[in-house]
Amino acid sequence: MIMTIGGAILHGSRRSSFRGIFVTQAAVHAPSTGKTVILAVSSGGGHWEQLMIIRKAFSAHSLTFANTIEGLGEKYNLADCTVISDCNRNKPLSTVKCAGQVWSLISSRKPDVIVSTGALPGLLALALGKLRGRYCIWIDSVANAEKLSMSGKVASYFCDLCVVQWQHIADNSNSKLKYFGSVL
Repeated sequence: MIMTIGGAILHGSRRSSFRGIFVTQAAVHAPSTGKTVILAVSSGGGHWEQLMIIRKAFSAHSLTFANTIEGLGEKYNLADCTVISDCNRNKPLSTVKCAGQVWSLISSRKPDVIVSTGALPGLLALALGKLRGRYCIWIDSVANAEKLSMSGKVASYFCDLCVVQWQHIADNSNSKLKYFGSVL
């Protein structure tokens, strides 16, 4: 199995795979290819590693990646990977620069779905995508074993789907947080 997070998601009265989220819940397709256009964004490091673990779940779709470290796209042989500026809450100018880059990326690629495994660059992509009516999915890092991350808390207010990788976090929170397993 590619990832246990894709093992079982309830959609209506039937179970579908993680891949099915994009086909059945997003239910939008690129006019030229008939494929859902997905933008997958994360910071480098562990957030990127988790995104790479689940990337095969998106393989049937038109896919663009964005990360914050030069050379990661080549390392994973990704056909379409863009580098964006890293940012965090302590560096507001970097955040503005990253937001501009993400806005341009969303404008040029026109994704139907935006998915992120974390940190502020991914959260910015989801927030800006939501402003443009995109289906947004946040997957909180497995490293957040005790509580939802700060970015995850923000994402839970506007994302269409917020996934956590620890059962007790989903159990002790609002119904918007979903647990389907862990990517590791």
